Amino acid sequence: MSRGAKLAVVEKRHAARHVVSHATIAEHRHVGDIKTHIVNISANGFMTEGEMPLAKGERITVRLPVIGRIEAHLIWSLGGRSGFQLERVIRLNEFNQMVEQLGATAPPFTRR
Repeated sequence: MSRGAKLAVVEKRHAARHVVSHATIAEHRHVGDIKTHIVNISANGFMTEGEMPLAKGERITVRLPVIGRIEAHLIWSLGGRSGFQLERVIRLNEFNQMVEQLGATAPPFTRR
């Protein structure tokens, strides 16, 4: 009999990410506006550089080209970088349009 945790979390870190440089303002219900610099993005989430005054699991709202306002929650934070999971997966056609507008600086990479 297995004794390990049976988590309902789907591993999404294998999604293709695009390197970007997108400065935006994140909104938090208690902290208020947070200057945010997104450095890579996938259809499931994004990574930021810079200190994030939040705890794991907290939610922010960001504005992304094509997508508009979307919520994301903090999954991890380490050494001035933070990873966020989006509230929903971005549809492929919208994601491609968004990446084009963000001016991805490198081809997508996949973390294995």
